[in-house]
Amino acid sequence: MRKNKISPKKDGAYKRLFSYIKPYRGRLIIAIIFVLLSTIAYSLAPLFMGCATNSLAEIFTSGNFGEAAKGFITFLALMGGAYAFNAVFSYIGTWLIVGVTENTIFDLRKSIDKKLSKLPLNYYDTNSYGDILSRVTNDVDTVSSSLQQSIYQVLNAIFTIVIILVIMFSISGVLTFVGLAIVPVALFISAKIAKKSQIKFNEQQAKTGQLNGYVEEYYSGHNVVTVFGREEDVIENFEDTNQKLYEASKEGQFLAGTLTPIMQNMTNFGYALVCFAGAIMAILGGLSIGMIQSFTQYLRQFSQPLTQVMQITNIIQSTGSAAARIFEFLDEEEEVKEAENPKFPSELKGEVEFDHIRFGYLPHQTLIHDLNITIGAGEKTAIVGPTGAGKTTLVNLIMRFYDVRSGAIRIDGVDIRDMKRERLREIFGMVLQDTWLYNGTIRENIRYGKLDATDEEVEQAAKKARADAFIRSLPGGYDFVLQEGAGNIAQGQRQLLTIARAMLNNPPILILDEATSSVDTRTEVLIQEAMSEMMRGKTSFVIAHRLSTIKDSDNILYMQDGDILEVGNHETLMQKDGLYAKLYNSQFADSK
Repeated sequence: MRKNKISPKKDGAYKRLFSYIKPYRGRLIIAIIFVLLSTIAYSLAPLFMGCATNSLAEIFTSGNFGEAAKGFITFLALMGGAYAFNAVFSYIGTWLIVGVTENTIFDLRKSIDKKLSKLPLNYYDTNSYGDILSRVTNDVDTVSSSLQQSIYQVLNAIFTIVIILVIMFSISGVLTFVGLAIVPVALFISAKIAKKSQIKFNEQQAKTGQLNGYVEEYYSGHNVVTVFGREEDVIENFEDTNQKLYEASKEGQFLAGTLTPIMQNMTNFGYALVCFAGAIMAILGGLSIGMIQSFTQYLRQFSQPLTQVMQITNIIQSTGSAAARIFEFLDEEEEVKEAENPKFPSELKGEVEFDHIRFGYLPHQTLIHDLNITIGAGEKTAIVGPTGAGKTTLVNLIMRFYDVRSGAIRIDGVDIRDMKRERLREIFGMVLQDTWLYNGTIRENIRYGKLDATDEEVEQAAKKARADAFIRSLPGGYDFVLQEGAGNIAQGQRQLLTIARAMLNNPPILILDEATSSVDTRTEVLIQEAMSEMMRGKTSFVIAHRLSTIKDSDNILYMQDGDILEVGNHETLMQKDGLYAKLYNSQFADSK
């Protein structure tokens, strides 16, 4: 299994995340205003309740019943109005914040999509697909849900704390100091716990990526696992990885979960002190019953945003960890930039020249040392040799999935590094051993080679590819829907469809990589006929292990350890009785 990168640091992650919010700061400012108005309205309600209580007391203690009753009703109406305005302003503020969040995540996903197209093939070769998917799906979803929850709650908590502090001091400075004496201690303890839980949340995000990578890898190879009876090993490894994720998540969530009861218990202690001190002040006449009631309500409300902030802490920590992983992905090294003044052959013939090519996948390793050969336009060139000889590497260099270390590859005299990658790859058509077909109709899959092709052109390409007969035998014919991976048709049929797709594109240069290695002899004949039709008059590179399929090639390149050791056609190489002849004879030894 490929290794994943472990727990990135969060340095600068929040700052970069807010840079995505910046284009929507106008809407965010309006949202902040509505959250502030909502908080003010909500914070005034207990004050009106205390005034209503005082008015109610006056009804029974004073002789002015009418004025007291009028005051009682007025303050009750003001309290109801405060709660109503709070609901309206809160709704508008939440709606605006959700809009800002969704636009921010939309932009973030666009950045990720652009990044995916700019990453070199080497990145996908050296990173687990599951971990990549976890970064672009799970981590983005974590940031999305966290932003929606935390922005409103943090704003509301800050405004609530400030407004309530002002009101509490206006009611009684003594009671305020008594009620809040314990808060610094609670915050200190909470900060210590939050710091420890952050480590576990970072580990949780990394372990989630590892688990996704493991599931993706072994699910895609389920048949092989079953054939070799390794189900128990896979389950054991899964349970081990899952256990590590469970432990990291459990510890992080437990530590974060202790924040709320710690804050609640400590504020309850302060609440008890305020009740005791308030009772003394009421007896001595220093404060009215209504104001004591209001103060205790405010003290309870003051503890709520503090508790809320502690609850949000674990959400913010998850957000930081997820954002750091996303930005680590966005900071990955991209493909070499396009040429500032791109070139393209004035007349596209298909001549390919390898001029002193030197290349290696790793800096300290060299696979191709000094490759020199010119392939004429319209020639069929077969590339053969043992596994690891560099055959597929050569194709990757032609398509510029990788750049050479030194030397140059030219097509009709133009260095491929001077061409735009998109224009370069339009020149080629590829038929690979591993067919790629997506969930859709056969017609749609063939048309993928040329999106503006007519139905007639699609069917004509299928006929040339020898695929028309089997397509029409299927229910719905060209409108037959392929399942994911095209598992509802045979391997040889999938191969014919990819040939039809390449034929529809009608490129000047073709690359065929082991296109007949996984089919039966009868289907191989069909595929060979289709490929011969497709290669007629085109420059083509054929990677093959079945040497019987490339005997008619204009050029045969025998590669070993990244170097071309023999060049010629079948007859001359057989007469030479060298490496190619030995390889060819070894395949047919049983038939002699």
